[in-house]
Amino acid sequence: MLAENVNKNDPNMILPTGDIAKKLRSSGLVLIAGVDEAGAGALAGPVVAGAVILPANHGLAVRDSKLMTAKARDRMFDEIHLAAISIGIGIVDATVIDEINIREASLLAMEKAVSELEEVEHVLVDAHTINIDFPQTAIIKGDQKEFCIAAASIIAKVTRDRMMLKLETEFPQYGFAKHKGYGTVQHRQAVADHGRISAHRASFTISI
Repeated sequence: MLAENVNKNDPNMILPTGDIAKKLRSSGLVLIAGVDEAGAGALAGPVVAGAVILPANHGLAVRDSKLMTAKARDRMFDEIHLAAISIGIGIVDATVIDEINIREASLLAMEKAVSELEEVEHVLVDAHTINIDFPQTAIIKGDQKEFCIAAASIIAKVTRDRMMLKLETEFPQYGFAKHKGYGTVQHRQAVADHGRISAHRASFTISI
C-alpha cells in the first residue's frame, strides 16, 4: 500500500513522520538504515532483527508491525523488498539466548542485521544502542516514528512468523502457528502436557 492511499482518519493507519531521517538527509546522508527486532518476549523460537535502508521517495505506508494484520504485514514485506535499497536479517536462536540472555541476544540480532547491509552511513535503532562501526541514533518507539525502523519491524516480524509456521509443521501439538511462541495459555498448557522442545528457551519460566 502506498502512503497516498492511507485513510488518515483511521487511528491504526497513522504513519511515521520520518523526521530524524529527513534531518539526516538534509545533511547529505543517503544510506540511512532502520533496525528493529521481533520475538524478544516469546517463550520459544529465535529473536529476529531486520535492518532496512529505504530510498527517500519510497512512498510506502509502512508503520509499526504490531498495528498491522498478518495479511497486511505479508503484503508490505513484499513491497519493502521491492522498494528497499538494502535489507539485512539477523537471527539468534534459543540456545544462544539462554547463553547470553535475551537482552544481549536482541542486541546481537540487530548487530547481525546491520552487518548484512551492503553499505550504510547512519543507523536508526528502535530504543537501543548497539555495537556497530557506524553512527547511530537510538529512538524510543522508533517503529512509530521512522519509516525505516517500521520497515525493519515488518521484515523482522514476518521473517520470524514464517520460521514459527515451519516449526508448527514439525511440532503441531504446540500450536506455534497461532501464538508464534509467545506465552499464551494454550502454549503454556501444551508445554505442561508435552514438555519442552529445543526451540523453547530454557532460561524462561513456563508455567500455567
